[in-house]
Formats: sequence, C-alpha cells, structure tokens
Amino acid sequence: MIEEYQRLDKRVQKWLFNQGWPDLREIQKRAIAPILAGDTDVLISASTAAGKTEAFFLPACSAIAEERSGFGILYISPLKALINDQHRRLETLSEMLDMQVTPWHGDSLQSKKKKARNNPSGIILITPESLESLLVREPGWVKQSFTSLKYIVIDEFHAFIGTERGQQLLSLLIRLEHLTGRISNPIPRVALSATLGELEKVPLSLRPNKSLPCETITNSQHQSTIKVNVKGYLEPANIKPSDTRTSAEEQICQEIYRLCRGDSHLVFANSRSRTESIAARLSDLCDQQVMPNEFFPHHGSLSKELREDLEARLQKETLPTTAICTMTLELGIDIGKVRSVIQVTPPHSVSSLRQRLGRSGRRNSPSILRMLIAENELTSKSNIMNGLRLGLVQSLAMIRLLIIKSWFEPADTEKMHLSTFVHQILAVIAQWGSARTDQLYFLLCEQGPFKEITIERFKQLLSHMGKVQLIQQLNSGELVLGIEGERLTNFYTFYAVFKTPEEFRIVAGSKTLGTLPVDSLILKDQHIIFGGRRWKVVNIDDEKKVIHVISAKGGKPPNFNGGGMSIHDRVRQEMLSIYRAGDYRIEVGNQKTDFVDNTGRQLFQEGVYLFKEACIEEQPVYQSGNNCYVFSWMGDKVVNTLTVLLIRSGFVCSNFAGVIEVQNANADSIKNCLIDIAKDGLPSETELAGILFIKQKINEKYDEYIPEDLLTEGYGRKAFNSRAAKQWILTL
Repeated sequence: MIEEYQRLDKRVQKWLFNQGWPDLREIQKRAIAPILAGDTDVLISASTAAGKTEAFFLPACSAIAEERSGFGILYISPLKALINDQHRRLETLSEMLDMQVTPWHGDSLQSKKKKARNNPSGIILITPESLESLLVREPGWVKQSFTSLKYIVIDEFHAFIGTERGQQLLSLLIRLEHLTGRISNPIPRVALSATLGELEKVPLSLRPNKSLPCETITNSQHQSTIKVNVKGYLEPANIKPSDTRTSAEEQICQEIYRLCRGDSHLVFANSRSRTESIAARLSDLCDQQVMPNEFFPHHGSLSKELREDLEARLQKETLPTTAICTMTLELGIDIGKVRSVIQVTPPHSVSSLRQRLGRSGRRNSPSILRMLIAENELTSKSNIMNGLRLGLVQSLAMIRLLIIKSWFEPADTEKMHLSTFVHQILAVIAQWGSARTDQLYFLLCEQGPFKEITIERFKQLLSHMGKVQLIQQLNSGELVLGIEGERLTNFYTFYAVFKTPEEFRIVAGSKTLGTLPVDSLILKDQHIIFGGRRWKVVNIDDEKKVIHVISAKGGKPPNFNGGGMSIHDRVRQEMLSIYRAGDYRIEVGNQKTDFVDNTGRQLFQEGVYLFKEACIEEQPVYQSGNNCYVFSWMGDKVVNTLTVLLIRSGFVCSNFAGVIEVQNANADSIKNCLIDIAKDGLPSETELAGILFIKQKINEKYDEYIPEDLLTEGYGRKAFNSRAAKQWILTL
C-alpha cells in the first residue's frame, strides 16, 4: 500500500489512518494513478461494497484539496436518496480537508445551496434534472462555477446507459464542456458500477465523441461468498373454502415471516400491487402473533416521508426491519447490514439480480439470496407453458449466468431516443436564447450522444417542431422557442426527460379490469392474458386509450408473467441449455452444488420431462390439440417480431414468457408461413411498428411532437429485431 498511499494528500492519509484501514483495496490502489493524472476517463467496475466510491474520492479529493475557486468535483447520481447518503459518507473526509460538499436537488437545504452560490468550491452532488435546471436557468453562474472542474463522476452508471436519462446526462455533459470552453480540453469522467455488461463497449457509452481515452479498472482479486437457495411452491388448482391447502402466496408469506423475523432483510416482489399485498399479509402475521410489526412496503408510489423513514430504520440497525420493495432499493443507498435478499417471482434481469444480491453480505458476511418461485398445479386444462415450469427455469438460468459466467445484460444501443432529442433541442435553445441549426447538430449529434440522428432526420424533425410551434426560425436563420416551446420550458417539470407511461384501460363489457402500459404490444384480434384469465382484443380505442376485450376460451393461463420487462436472448438460450442438460446445478471444484429445495427439484424435473417427452428441441413449433406453441428460445424482440408476423398472416396469437401460442392452427402451416415470409424478406422493424396504433408508440415524454414516420422507426428499433427473427426462421 505504501507507494499508492503516499501519493494521496497528507490529510487523506490521516483520514485513512483514523478509519483503521490496514490497507487499500485492489481497485482503490489501481485507481489512484489514472485519477491523479487527470488525462483519461476511468471506468471502475466492481461488486457492491468493493470500495468503488472511495476508489474515486480518495485521489480526486487529494487532487482538489488546495482548490478554493469553483467546484472541483461534479458527482452525478440517479437518485436523490443516494446523494443524501453520499453526503453523509463524505462528511468526515470533507471535514478533514476543510472541503465544501453541497448536495443539490429539489429537497436540499436552501442554506447549503446559497452558500455554494456565493462561494462555489469543493464537491457538488446533483441529479441530471437539477443540472439541467442550472444550465437552462443560470448558465452564467454555471460557467463561472464549473470552469475549473477537474472531475465528473457518475455513480450507478449502469442505471443510465441506454435510457432516456442516460442520453440526457451525456448531452448535459457535452453542453457543460461547451459552456465552460472545455470541448478541446475535456473534463475527465469517472463511471462507477457493479453491473455493466460488455465492458469493452462501455467507454463509448461514457464519452461518445471519444475525445479522451478510457482506463477500465475491475476487481480481479475480490472474492465474495455467495449463498443461494431456491424454493419451489405449488399453487393449488381450484381451492375450495373447505380445502386445507393454502395458496402459494400464503405459503411464501409464511416462509418470509419465518426467515426474516428478528433481523433485517430485503424482499423484492417486482410489482407494486404484490409488494403491498405481501407487506400487508406479513403485518397481519405480526398482529396475530402479538408482535411489533417488522415488515414495511417500499415503492415509488409511497410518499417520500414513508420511504425515508424506512430507509433510516434500516440504517440505524437498532430494530429488526424487512422491506418489501420493488426496484426502489436496488441501487446503492447505504441501508446498513441486510442479512439476506429474497426474490419473490423471477427477477427482471440478471443485472437487476446482481444489484439485489449485492445489498446483502456487507461487512465480511456472505451474500445470501433466496428465491421463492411459485408454479401452478397441473390439471387436465393446463397447457405446455405451465408444464415446462418456465418461471422456475428462467430463475435458474439467471442464477447460472450471474454466478458461473458473470454475465449481465448489455445496454440496448439501437434506440434513437427521439423524445430526449426533442427535449435537448429545446433545452439548448432555452439555455442560449437562440441557436443555429449547425450549432445544434454539432453539439448534440456530432459531439453529443445522438449519433443515430442523421442530417436528414434532423431536418425533418426540426421542420415538424416548427409546425407544432415548439420552435420558430428568425430572419437571421437562428432558431428560437415557439409558443409551445416557451410553455414547456417555463414549466418546472421540463427538466426531467422521463415520465410515468400512460396506460390503456382494459374493458370487458362495462367493467374495467385494470390497465396496461401504452407501449405494450397489443393488436386487434390478439389474445392476451390479464387478471389470470384469457381475453380476445376486439377493439382498441386509440383516442380514449381503451382496449375492449371479450372472454376467450383456453386452459388456465400460466402463472409466470415474466416481470413485464424485456428478456434478453442470452437468458432464453441459457434456459434451453438447462432443459437440454436436465441439470441446473453449479460446479464448485469437482462437485456440482445443488441449491434448490425438494419441491423446486420436483417442479424442475416435471419441466425437463415434458421438454424431452414433447421433443421440443426437435419441434420448435409444437402441436398440442388445436393449438400450436412456438419456442424460439430468443429474447422478447424476436418473440415480438414473430408474433406480429403471424398475426399479419391471419393467425390468432398471444405470447407469454417467450412462448407464442397460436390458436386453431397446425405446426406445418405455421412453419410454412414463416419460411415463406423469410424467403420473400421480412418486413423491417419500422414496417412492423407501422402496424401498431399511433398512441401505442407515444410512450415517452415528447413523443407527441415527433412526426409519425420517425416515431414509428424509433419504436421499431425498440420493440423488434427482424434480422435475428429471420435467422431463427431459417433454422426451422
């Protein structure tokens, strides 16, 4: 440690001594030289609690220790709660250095902001939305305060890559460099994350214009102990009041109560409704046992006060506390020592699973992951999807990809992010008062992250923005805000590029069954599964956002719903490998480790038996009675593509958990249809998206201001993959 340690500021060395650290960790040592050099971007990818934050701040604070004029470090976080947590963690180090640390977001103390306004220095901790607000409203102050900036650090970088907020953030950073005259002398960027797929591609996501090289630092020596246990549960069919059997959810709640009483845990239930129902049942169990409640929900619809009270209770570690949560506690807020993480239902992604696993096992204790997976009891009406136990096998596939192959989903870099592009055009014009078209294209497309926007698309978009009065062109040729643009940019909600997706109401007769996100893939005559029943879509009211359905025939729908998020090809390919091998176990040394309980093993064997008995590997289009099932073992983009192709050809289809169910059809007719389509050439992603109603494609904040053909192209890239679908069809 001596050589690296001595390169740090003496006061930082003293702080380390006071912490009682016997040595710096590997990534902390390796990060010192490139960060102090200040001439390269740095990507620090290491597991949760491996010391990534200190790996950046120890050398970076040393580098700006004597600076007193202007901010030296810009720290960007996806969450206000993470900023508050980081502010607390930096407290003693900043006191040692007599360095100002300013949390800057909507809930920050005005006194701290005022102090930083008058004397900008040290570290500013901010969200992308607050940075956008400063650039638009106070560009003069930003130019003065950020000109001497030495570092930009982005925490939880994986949460930004490939998203609307991520595009906004990258655009903000190039705009900040432009404002401070740093385009030719770029500000080094440092990205921190525990879950980055395809690491070799991440530097381009960190700096699209490649104006600085990037050094990647990973944690080769850090080894953590992981304990994994998967439990299977059977959802009984046709439970009657006199039945002594209990539902799978009741069994799961009883198990959570047994495992979690008396300690602190996180339970991820994926949906908000299930989060609430499990939390309520666990609270009831506490009441029945005349015990104080230890189980509390945590999700985005709760008030800030309720969420923060629960976070504070977890941090104090004085009372046993279990949070039943959605994705809200997935990121790196310090919530103290959590004994285990429990996943109810299959996780959204391998990346998400890794983040969740990293919430336990801190402070030299093993990371403990428990997965509680329910499957339907099989009856004469069950279909092959239930019999294959897809939810359980997907969970096992994700565990294997995480532990054996250390694989995470890479970002989807094919998206055009047109809504965010519209937002950034408005933001730049609002910031400067006016802008020329060539300036906008240079800043946002050539230097910025919108590389997919060609000059032709750019001109088309600007023309349309003029028609809808977002912008107007002066006689000098410069663009200024139009009436609608002024209205949007003057409203406080402008600074965020994301919004909660609008939803369609699902209506059967006069009864509203619930809602589905507007961007769900729904077509007229399609069969969908909602509320545990099968429905046929008879009409879609595009204006009122209502889907009219009637009851459809069919067996009991599958229990597994896939979590509502897009599944990657690699996950389904791993599922296929598990079915082929009939084995999910993980090799440790010369032995295979089994991590599934007896019920789970029995359910798994049922699924493997059916897979082999039905010869599904040899029959990817499987006939069962009057219906067929298409098993592509590909991700949702390919499944969506195949589904739309079949519906266009007159088949009645639905897709569920990666399997396409085709009603009243035979396998040969389906295969012949797909092969004929492939021979003639598959429609492009844009052509497939053109089939959908316009409202289904308006799901991001500024989509309504985008011309329909561009909107269709953008949606097609997000939802379909014609090339991969054709490759699969040619294997039939």
